[in-house]
Order: sequence, then C-alpha cells, then structure tokens
Amino acid sequence: MPADLLTRLAQAEWQDRERRHHERVARFAEPYLERRSRGAKHPVEDFLFTYYTQKPGQLMRWHPGAAVVLAGPAAAERTGWKYYAAVDDGVRVDAQRFAVERRDAVDFARLILARTAARPAQFGCFGLHEWAMAYRSAVNGVRHEYLQLRLGADGTDGVVDSARIRCTHFDAFRFYTPEAVPLNELTPTRRTQRDLEQPGCLHANMDLYKWAYKLTPLLPSEIVMDCFELSWRIRTMDMRASPYDLADWGYTPIAIETAEGKAEYVRLQRSFAEESQALRARLLGLLDDALDAP
Repeated sequence: MPADLLTRLAQAEWQDRERRHHERVARFAEPYLERRSRGAKHPVEDFLFTYYTQKPGQLMRWHPGAAVVLAGPAAAERTGWKYYAAVDDGVRVDAQRFAVERRDAVDFARLILARTAARPAQFGCFGLHEWAMAYRSAVNGVRHEYLQLRLGADGTDGVVDSARIRCTHFDAFRFYTPEAVPLNELTPTRRTQRDLEQPGCLHANMDLYKWAYKLTPLLPSEIVMDCFELSWRIRTMDMRASPYDLADWGYTPIAIETAEGKAEYVRLQRSFAEESQALRARLLGLLDDALDAP
C-alpha cells in the first residue's frame, strides 16, 4: 500500500469516532462494572467480560486500525501506547512491528478464520453442549451454581441420554462433565481446533470477538465492536437454549427437547451463521489490508 493511500484524520474527526466508540462500549460495560462492584452476577450479560480475556477498559480504548494517521496534538498521547509510533504528520499504528512481534497470533487467527469460513455449516447440535456441561449434576453440580435447571437434574440427564451429541468446538467440549465426554461423537482438542471449527457453531461465531481483539490495534475498533455485539446476541440465544431456567432474568426458553424448540434453534443458528460468515470475510480482508500497510 503506497504511503499516499494512508488515511489522515483530523483531530476533531478521530475524536468524534473515539467518543462514539466509548458510548457504544459503555452501554455494555457500565452495567457489568456496576454489578461487579456489588458482587452480583448475570448469566448472559457478564459472559463476554468474564470468559474472554479482554477487559472493559481495554475494550473502551478506540483504535483506528492500520494505515490511519491521527493528526493533532491530542494524538501525541498515543506514542506511549503499545504498537503506536509517531510519524511526520501525526501518530499511527506500527503494523509492521505488530506483524513481527505477534506473528503467531496473526497466523493462527488467519488460519482459524479462513478454514472455518471454507467449511460447510452444521446445524444439528441444538445447543446440547450446554446440556452436556450440566449432565449428571446430582454428582457434579452445575457450572452456574446460582441458577436452577429448567427440567431438573433427571430431566436434563434424560435429554442428554436421548440425544446425538456432536460438538465440534473444543472450548465448549472442555467444560463437559466427565460422564458426558464419551457421549460426544468427536473429541475436539486445541490441536484439532483448526480442523473442526465450522460456521454453524455458536461458540465459533462468538469467538470472532476473540480473534478481533487479539489483533488490536491492527484492526479498527468498529469491527471489534461489531464482533462483540454479534457475540452478545449469540450468547443470549445460547443461554435461552441451555438447560437453565432464566425466566426470572426475563428470557424465554428455546425448548430444544421439543420439535418446535429444535426448529427455532436451527432458524436462529442459520441466521447467525450467515451474519458470522460476512464478519469473517471482513476480518480477513481488514487483516490483509493492515499487513500490507506501509
């Protein structure tokens, strides 16, 4: 990418984008931080801040992405931020330094995104990974100890016992109870993650947020938040289809133990898969553009 194709943002312009990003993040982060301050939990809305390693303060920082020069005196602060450097007319992300120092992260993110995008989506899991995590709860307890099982322990076990379970996602499979592990038709591992992830998987699609923030500040914060908001909506569906009773939290269940519930699950799953594939393509395109930046 020739240097004359760099985008130059005046201070007022980039600060407006920064402000809008802060407002966008605050809508999700501030309720979480308020709950955390008083020791409260939320089974849906806490997930993206507790399961993933990106913290609210990190998410709040706005980044323009590679090939963008931030002009004006306020940009000078960023010379103290990691992977930023001063240039003749402002401050910008040092994409080449990032590419060298974070080569493993860049290569793995690109591999996962591209391979997942190339596979056919599977729509027969019906969210049973969450049920397998609560299997034999009379012995193992449940992961979310402050929640009740909608069908009780025996009813939850019955759904698992009568189902075909074929989860492809390692980071869901690793939370199965010991008794549920041999019931899964596959044995995902961290090593086989690159060979099994497919675009119908809710957790693989939630992880678009993870791959996006791991490439910070190479990618613009706007696409990181696009991935975050998609993951937020997927998490809502994931927990509605789980064995937990979330009625007191305002969520109606997707009763995957019924034909109607399975149909609703697949309908939503297909919609998320389509949306996620579009985001994967954008992430891959932006990553390539960033690595080509001068």
